[in-house]
Amino acid sequence: MSERYSPSELLICLSSRVMEDGTTAFIGTGIPMLAASLAQSMHAPNLVAVFEFGGTGAILEKLPLAVGDMRTYNKSLHASGITDIMETSQRGFIEYGFLGGAQIDAYGNLNSTVIGDILKPKVRLPGSGGGNDVGSCCWRTIAIMRHDKRRFIEKLDFITTPGFLTGPGAREEAGLPRNTGPYRVVTNLGVLGFDEETRRMKLLSVNPGVKADDVVENTGFELLLADEIGENPAPTDEELKILREKVDPDGLYRK
Repeated sequence: MSERYSPSELLICLSSRVMEDGTTAFIGTGIPMLAASLAQSMHAPNLVAVFEFGGTGAILEKLPLAVGDMRTYNKSLHASGITDIMETSQRGFIEYGFLGGAQIDAYGNLNSTVIGDILKPKVRLPGSGGGNDVGSCCWRTIAIMRHDKRRFIEKLDFITTPGFLTGPGAREEAGLPRNTGPYRVVTNLGVLGFDEETRRMKLLSVNPGVKADDVVENTGFELLLADEIGENPAPTDEELKILREKVDPDGLYRK
């Protein structure tokens, strides 16, 4: 990793670049908040950030500490509650959903519930929160994760948030909205997408200093490779300046 930026700063910048201007995005605690704030300052001033506890369209001038923080309502378009927000996603009004998890499989299913057997887990994790709703109802979901074989695994210990479940057509058979599902996985090694036919995860581009073989080696399932694998640009001086001086000057998340 470059001395210019930390692994977290790289993840934040990559995630920010995925956020499109004029779209609605379900934002969670941590890196998605910083990425949304950076995007609003850089290239997406009309990004409508939606927070689980009711803030819609906040201008993220100061970093919220959680999705229920009063700063998630700052200059917002609407202040409501969690049930209204979840209904909004169920009605199809939220385009992107940003998620995380302890484990992810080849079809983009996520586990944030337990490690080990559900009845006698080795580790009990925070659980779903709004993760299942986001993964079930937003048009496109983007997972932000550290990349290693313990996290990118063949079979999840528990499915908290549905991706493409078992493959093509499985989401629709389960009663989930058509044409929804995982879109990107942003990691410290690269950016991945999903094959249109098989719905399996595919490597699209690698981060600076990373080779495709490094990503394959750190993935616990067979990873598809794009015909042409790009290289993600390193964080720019402008991105780092805004991130460090405006978005998270105290280093609460980026460090």
